[in-house]
Amino acid sequence: MKTKAFIASLLSFLFMGLGQIYNRQIVKGLFFIVLWLYIIIFYSQPFQWAMWGLRTLGETPQIRERGRVVFEGHHSIFLMIEGIIAILIALIIVCVYIISVRDAYKVGRARDKGLVPRTFRQSLQNSWENGFAYILLTPTVIFTLFLTILPLVFSVMIAFTNYSGPNYLPPRNLVDWVGFQTFIDLFNRNSWSRTFYGVFTWTIIWAVLTTFTTFFLGFFYAVLINSEGVKFKRFWRGIFILPWAIPAFVMILIMRNIFNGQFGPINKYINNLIDHFPILAEWGLSAIPFFSDPTWAKITLVGVNMWFGFPFWMILMAGVMTGIDKEQYEAAEIDGASAWQKFKSITFPIVMFSTSPLLIMSFAGNFNNFNMIYLFTEGRPTNPDYSYAGSTDILISWIYKMTFDHNQFAMASAVGLLIFIVVAIFSVWNFSKTRAFKEEDMMK
Repeated sequence: MKTKAFIASLLSFLFMGLGQIYNRQIVKGLFFIVLWLYIIIFYSQPFQWAMWGLRTLGETPQIRERGRVVFEGHHSIFLMIEGIIAILIALIIVCVYIISVRDAYKVGRARDKGLVPRTFRQSLQNSWENGFAYILLTPTVIFTLFLTILPLVFSVMIAFTNYSGPNYLPPRNLVDWVGFQTFIDLFNRNSWSRTFYGVFTWTIIWAVLTTFTTFFLGFFYAVLINSEGVKFKRFWRGIFILPWAIPAFVMILIMRNIFNGQFGPINKYINNLIDHFPILAEWGLSAIPFFSDPTWAKITLVGVNMWFGFPFWMILMAGVMTGIDKEQYEAAEIDGASAWQKFKSITFPIVMFSTSPLLIMSFAGNFNNFNMIYLFTEGRPTNPDYSYAGSTDILISWIYKMTFDHNQFAMASAVGLLIFIVVAIFSVWNFSKTRAFKEEDMMK
């Protein structure tokens, strides 16, 4: 025997709203029917056009005669975006369809139990009382779809096209799907692979160095300032927090001028010394090539980043150490522990336990630290073996140059996708290994 729940859900599955009509919820059923008819009449044709555009990326390029546009043609990138938007809207429609079927099933099951279906007003009141959280979350989900998911999907799909200058830039030229050819070129073509492996290696080194140097330098100063013999602790914290408090954009440009090879005060002082004491030049003293030598440029970058980054860790760890129970140190003193033993057995484990998730996030942030690289060195010095990258460029700044300076959108998208995969795998794996994550999981 077929139950009312089964019949109502089947009717709603065949045509949205029929199950509500069957359950004697006329107003609700008419609402779903009108909505479904509107979708069929007004959205089916645009959806088909969007799917055609997403599949083909257009067939007719722009036609010009004597410098004038005779035929606008198909814009491949616009067609791709329209296709992605159509798919996202279709997903929303599918969700509404599932909601209608589920609603018909629940009301039908209530009828099977002998209950009277709610009126339209009662249904609205019940939705407001029991689904208030979902009502508030719905706009956020919609905004996330079109402001976050849409750009992400678009950037990923670009990696599987030949969207690049000068031959494949719409609207004058069409863009085609090329599958994994962009990734194959990235790893197999010498000009691209040499650049990718070189920049990727430096990106890893940069992320590791900048993360651990700022972390342990901040740790060192936090322990130093929290020592019992140090007075005016607030004063010292205030002084050391200044590099982090001042806008980084301004400070990076100031540092860039300080290390300038021509008029920077450091090299200017060295040149003055050589002028007054020529023997220093014979001993090998000369102006330091902070931006013209790859090794010096990288050392300078790491040093300047330490100056900007350690205050954050210092303040964070000072707060963690302030919260450590004093009785642990007193018990250690009674047991005859030295200052180093107390640090190794009490301070260090507690600080690491509290800050290890942030350390992982800091690595991910430094992996994509565009501001520091681009504002300080702009990727210089030039590397003749690289394509569109300098010796100090990391992957994200290389992507920027490929995109905005050289119109290599497909390759930039492919590299961006690889960055996402590497950072995501590293972050998830390390988060799962931290003690904080494991203890939180055990508490659940």
